[in-house]
Amino acid sequence: MSPQILISDVLREQRQYFRAGATKSVDFRIAQLQALKQVVIEHESEILEALKADLNKPEFEAYTSEFSFVIQEINYALKNIKNWAKTKKVSIPLILSPASAQMIPEPLGVVLIIGPWNYPFQLSLLPLIGAIASGNCAVIKPSEFAPHTSHLVAEIISKNFPQEYISVVEGDVEISKQLLQEKFDHIFFTGSTATGKIIMAAAAKHLTPVTLELGGKSPCIVDKEINLEVTARRIAWGKFYNAGQTCIAPDYVLINKDIKKEFLKNIEKCIQEFYGDNPKNSPDYARIINQRQFSRVANLLQGDIRIGGEINADELYISPTVIDNVTWEDTIMQDEIFAPILPVIEYVDINDVIDKINLRPKPLALYIFSKNKKFQQKILSETSSGGVCINDVIKQFSASNLAFGGVGDSGIGSYHGKASFDTFSHYKSVVNRKFFLDASILYAPYAGKLSLLKKLLG
Repeated sequence: MSPQILISDVLREQRQYFRAGATKSVDFRIAQLQALKQVVIEHESEILEALKADLNKPEFEAYTSEFSFVIQEINYALKNIKNWAKTKKVSIPLILSPASAQMIPEPLGVVLIIGPWNYPFQLSLLPLIGAIASGNCAVIKPSEFAPHTSHLVAEIISKNFPQEYISVVEGDVEISKQLLQEKFDHIFFTGSTATGKIIMAAAAKHLTPVTLELGGKSPCIVDKEINLEVTARRIAWGKFYNAGQTCIAPDYVLINKDIKKEFLKNIEKCIQEFYGDNPKNSPDYARIINQRQFSRVANLLQGDIRIGGEINADELYISPTVIDNVTWEDTIMQDEIFAPILPVIEYVDINDVIDKINLRPKPLALYIFSKNKKFQQKILSETSSGGVCINDVIKQFSASNLAFGGVGDSGIGSYHGKASFDTFSHYKSVVNRKFFLDASILYAPYAGKLSLLKKLLG
């Protein structure tokens, strides 16, 4: 049986299952979330091992950024799902009285979730939690570039959920193309901006709504009024976590000229404290996902390399690297780095920094390090980004009650917590009018009625 026929069969089964109505029950959704939580817990060791095999991801990073994050999100959904799924009463204008109005959240139907390779477990399962909570059937396409995790996700889902409810389709780009030829009720994609455009174009043929969680060059602006040691530690942690393969990693640092020298010293000290004299031997440092990405990143190692710069193609190793005296025109400043390389650009006037950022596509994240509230507020009010974190990096992703998403080139739509439920739901507006007081002013003939109508509408 060809993959195309198989995919069509799965979608047909899922549509039939959805129409049968089981997924619309809130109790059913709760039971499925509880089942997902239990099976994830049962497979903790296998999940961590798969992430180690795919990315050499340290156990600590795998646990905190992938395993525990999924559990946290499930717990949050379980705590709030009954409230999210309630019909919401809303007020109506006088002209519609007597009547009542309400908003009914209803599931979209059959959704497609396409996961990335950098956090292959978390970013495949997190959207699924929202899809389950809102009552949908789902097809998951994990990244083929993280094959161990992809196989494990497929195994976990296939053994614990019926195919007509949740299904995992593995494969390369050809399988993705075949999936995109089908009509889904929503497509949720996490990955690069370039691929996001392909997803959106394919979805447009079916008028399928999309959520695109993309990326971009997330700037990190460092003021003089900071705790320099803590600032350097937090930036180094966020940049070199998962070997820099994080969509909201600080892509580059914009540092006040007066403190750049001390900042670089502190960054170097942090790298040594984190990973030792030779990060290649550290059990706490990940690797580049594959040879293709390694070659791309290795070509970016040029310029005034102050820290790191070592590579080992056989081990897909690129050391934590800092490049100084970078200009806005340099090659490394043209696209998202997605690797353990930190360009440093010094500035004198914050207005110039803001102007430069605003000339570029809107980033997924923006980071501000400063004790000065006016400095913080100026950047907040004069720039646009998917999210902002002040005096830290990446942490804005961790709160289930904060919607996460990009803007412009960095993404469309958002998720996490209630935002995930909303993403996979349609809010159906319902007006229920009474039969009495059927005002004749609304019906023809209209002669002499317009002036009275204007008074009623105010």
